[in-house]
Amino acid sequence: MKLSKKKYFLLYIGFVLILNFGIVHVHAEGDPLTVVNNLSNFIFALIRAIGMILLGFGVVQVGLSLKSHDPSQRANGFLTVAGGIVITFAKEILNLIVGG
Repeated sequence: MKLSKKKYFLLYIGFVLILNFGIVHVHAEGDPLTVVNNLSNFIFALIRAIGMILLGFGVVQVGLSLKSHDPSQRANGFLTVAGGIVITFAKEILNLIVGG
């Protein structure tokens, strides 16, 4: 069952109108600095999770390279482990650099 371009366009317009009129206004309470700090903590938690995933993948890659005696895979594994460590501790590294 094919819909014509006009029907797709009308469906799109209806979807956009439903989204626009379904907006609920949210008013932030409290100190704006705490909101920014909470957002910063959340983003750094996501970055830490990505770093831990990379760290785990690097360890697996090094382990597989030791089993297969592949030096290029071993080098890539150690680079992935190093990158995972840097990404995992990015917040602490930035705090050391800034001094805060």
